[in-house]
Amino acid sequence: MDIYLPIAEISQDVFVLLALGAGVGFLSGVFGVGGGFLLTPLLILIGVPAPVAVASSANQLVGASVSGVLAHWRRGHVDFKMGFTLLLGGIAGSIVGVWLFTLFARLGQIELVISLCYVVLLGVLGFMMGVESVRTILRQRRPGTARRRLHRHTWMHGLPLKTRFRKSQLYISALLPVGLGFAVGLLSAVMGIGGGFIMVPAMIYTLGMPTAMVPGTSLLQIIFVAANVTILQAFTNHTVDAVLAMLLLVGGVLGAQFGTRFGTRLRGEQLRFLLALLVLAVAAKLTQDLTLHPADLYVIPPDSRL
Repeated sequence: MDIYLPIAEISQDVFVLLALGAGVGFLSGVFGVGGGFLLTPLLILIGVPAPVAVASSANQLVGASVSGVLAHWRRGHVDFKMGFTLLLGGIAGSIVGVWLFTLFARLGQIELVISLCYVVLLGVLGFMMGVESVRTILRQRRPGTARRRLHRHTWMHGLPLKTRFRKSQLYISALLPVGLGFAVGLLSAVMGIGGGFIMVPAMIYTLGMPTAMVPGTSLLQIIFVAANVTILQAFTNHTVDAVLAMLLLVGGVLGAQFGTRFGTRLRGEQLRFLLALLVLAVAAKLTQDLTLHPADLYVIPPDSRL
C-alpha cells in the first residue's frame, strides 16, 4: 500500500517504511544506539532525497530512544547526571551541525557530503566492529584467557572541572562527556544519526562507565539532541517530512521494546558481527552509487527549496 510523502515528493510502501523503523528501533533497544547510521542510508537507497532522509530520521530517533530509555530505566540502568552532562555538549554540537548542513545545502553539495560521510563512517565502523567481534569470539575459545581492562588512565583523566557521577561510580572531568556530546550532536545534525555507535564504545572505554549503564544513558542524550535537530531542520531547511517521520516513529517505538528484551538474551559479539556485515553492505551499496556513471550528467534537482 503506497502513501505519498509530501516533502520528499515521492510515493513509498507503508509497510516498507514501518519495517525500516521497526528494524532500526530493534537495534536501538539492543545496543543503545539511535540507529540513524543505518536508517538514513537505507532511506536514501529506497529513493528518499538525502536532506529529507537526514531530517526525518532524526525525528524517528526521538521515539525509538524514548521507548528504549523507559525500558532501561525500569531496570535502574540510566545515569541521569551523566546523560544531561552529555546533553550540554550535544545541544551545542547540533546547532553547529545544522549551520553546516544549511551551508552545504546552499552550495548545492549537501547530498554529496552526506553520501561521502556515510561511505567513510560506515566503512570504518563496519570494519572495526567486525574485527573486534571476531577477536572476542576467538578469545573466548581460548581457555584461561585473562580479561582486559575496559579503560586506562590517560591525560584526559587529568582534565579540570572534575565531578562525581555516583550512579556510574566515576569521578572524572565534566569536559570529557561534554566534548563527546558535542561531537555526537554535530554528526546527528549533518548525517541524521543518533551517534550511539560512537558514544557507546567511548562511554565504556574512554569514560570508563559500567557497560550495563551505557545503553540507557546514551539513549537519554539522544532523545533531546534528536528532538533539537528535528526542530532546527524543520524551521531552517524545511526538510522534515511529517508523514515519513510518523511512520518511522511508530515502527521504531515497537521495535525498540522488542530489541531491549532480546538484547538480554544474546551473545553480544555474535550480533555485533552480523551488524558489522550489514553496515559494510550498506557502505558498499552507497559506494557503488557514487562511482557508477550517471544516466544524466547534468540534472536540475527537483527540490529547489534549499
